[in-house]
Parts: sequence; structure tokens; C-alpha cells
Amino acid sequence: MPARALRDRTGGTLDRPLAGGGSFPLTWVRSGPPQDVPVLVVPGGPGMASVLPYERLRATAAAHGVGSVMVEHRGIGLSRTDGAGRDLPVAEVTVEAAADDLAAVLDHLRIERVVVDGSSYGTYLAQVFGVRHPHRVAAMVLDSPLLSVADDLVAVRAHRRRLLWDADTPLAAAVRSVDADPDEVASVVPTVYEFAGPEALLRLLRARAEGKLAGLWRQVARLSEGELDGRGVRHVTEPDLVAGIGFGQLGYGLPPDGGPLDPQVAFARVAASRPPYRGEPYDLPSLVPGFTWPTVVVSGDLDLRTPRPIAERLVDLLPDGVLLELPGLGHSAMDTHQRAAVLVAAAVQAGTAHRLPALADRIAALPRRGASRLLGTAVRAAVRLGG
Repeated sequence: MPARALRDRTGGTLDRPLAGGGSFPLTWVRSGPPQDVPVLVVPGGPGMASVLPYERLRATAAAHGVGSVMVEHRGIGLSRTDGAGRDLPVAEVTVEAAADDLAAVLDHLRIERVVVDGSSYGTYLAQVFGVRHPHRVAAMVLDSPLLSVADDLVAVRAHRRRLLWDADTPLAAAVRSVDADPDEVASVVPTVYEFAGPEALLRLLRARAEGKLAGLWRQVARLSEGELDGRGVRHVTEPDLVAGIGFGQLGYGLPPDGGPLDPQVAFARVAASRPPYRGEPYDLPSLVPGFTWPTVVVSGDLDLRTPRPIAERLVDLLPDGVLLELPGLGHSAMDTHQRAAVLVAAAVQAGTAHRLPALADRIAALPRRGASRLLGTAVRAAVRLGG
């Protein structure tokens, strides 16, 4: 295990069987104080690693008295290869197998129950874990949640277009009139809106209309390429072996509908070389009403990837669900506002989840941490200097 990971209180590997024969070493780390009900942290992706990218998150949680467990997702980073050093087969990397990996680590650590804290794709994996291992769940945090492949896609398209295309606002007018490739617009506009905010996006669009900031526009347009193609960044984000989840189970390759700001445009160029969509593993909208534990659903008001309507639908389905609406936040507090993410996890662990909505403004106003927040800072600075 890399030296940086040794800052965690403990960690190791667990031998996990492969359906096609053989096994692989599954890596896990445990941080913070020993607790009977720690927080099981499940980041997004599905190509995002756990051990190295979230070292600061675990340290922040430990400093606030929150014990945590993280499992390196099979097919990624420290859990990428089998015992002989060969990449895991794509067919062995599924949502169901990843959920069972989480349970196996808890068995190994003799942890009976956890607060499951998932972000983005991690919310889908968390819910599947809840379906397959409900007796292990004490509570949940679902940060920027996914719920249903087809329904979520309809909701995302409608939300983006209502807000940034059909609205009678200067921002929507600027989006409609920008002279750029529609595929680039579908990529750049949501990215800048989420990370840098609507004011920065409007300034970028106006600068673009004046022939300025073309370099910044191209840089943002290229951001998603590494998330979809190739092996990505070792031990950080590795999209190749999880393609069976992203494309085969979660519908990343579903075709664009021809309308503006379609999230599927980014995936269309690689979809032909990825596993075909065969359907999601569970009908979660029919199953989450059976979740008996308290669940906090975290939703940023700038989130265009898993927007507010999805979070609201999920809360309506949950028997004991609480919606925490965070102003000024885009997608994934775990990645863009780690202090907020830790505070929410601590409150859920302490049994005070229902007090969180009244504290939303104070939580959002905390100083921000998280690598992804740097993108917004950089874009806002570039727009101010170049616009």
C-alpha cells in the first residue's frame, strides 16, 4: 500500500473470489476513533478510487470524532488487479459485486452496522448495499443521489433545459445564442455553472461572444475526456474496468435525444466501444420505500448532474427521509465541500439527522475543502482576468 495511505489508523487487503475463478486482493482503510457504528464512505464514479483521493476527507472526519471505513472499489486503483497482477475482467466488476465487497470488509472488521455515506454513483451503490444487506445499515447519507436510469435522465434533461435554455433570463439567452459547437456547449455550460456558478458562466458566454477566452472554453470542454476514455489517472480515477457498470448497468451510453444541453452527448463518442446497456440491477424506486433507517438526502442547488427533482423524488419515497438543500453547491459535497460532508455524516451518526435542514445555510457557508472545488476557483479567476 502507498505510504500516504499509512496515515490511516489501519488498512489492509481482503481476498475476494471472482465468479470466473481465482480471486483478487480488495483494499480497505479505516480511520478515526474506533466506533461501534462507523461511517462507511462510498465515493462517486464508478471509476473513482477511495484510498488516495479521500485521505484528507478521512483526516477531517477523524478530527471531528467520526470513525470511517473506505473500500477501494473493485477494478480501480489498489483493487484493480488479481493476485497475479492482471487487470480484473470487466465482467467481474458489477454493482452487485461491489456491494458485496463492502459487506465482506465489514465482516472482516467485525462491524455489524454502519452509517452508509454515498456520493453520486456512490449513492446508487449505497442503495444496492441497502437492498442486499439491510441488516448492516444504521442510517444513510445520499449526497447528489441517483435513483433510476431512465427517469433520472428525463429529469436531468428537463431541469437543464428549463433553467438554462427555455427560461426568460439573460443567462438562458446567452446559452441559446453562443456561437459554438453544440456538443461543446452541452459540456461546458453545465460544468461552469456547477463549479463556478451562474455569474461566472454568464461572463464566460459574453466573453465568448466577443471572441475572448476561447482557450478557457476549450480547456473546460476537454475536462470530461479523461473521465470516459483510457485508464485515467492511476489510483485516482480509472474508468476502463468499470465500464460494465457505467455503460452496461447505469446507461451511460444511452443515445442523445437531439435536444440542447443533453448529458448523453459527452458519452456518445465512446459508447460504441463500451458494453451495451443491459438494464440496471434493481428497480430502486420500488425498493427504497422498504428502507427503515433514517436517510439524509443532500442536494446542491447548482447540481445539474443529479438535480433537485431527483433528490425530492427520493425523499418522497423514503419512509424516514430528510432533504438537505445546500445553497451555492453543485454536485457532490464529498468532492467540493468536505467539511459540510463530514458535518452531515457526524449528525447522522449522532442521531440528529432531522435537525440538519434548519442548519442548511450555516453548513453551506463553512470554508470549503475538496479537490473539485479548485476548478470553480480557477474558472472564476480566469473569467475575471480575461473577460
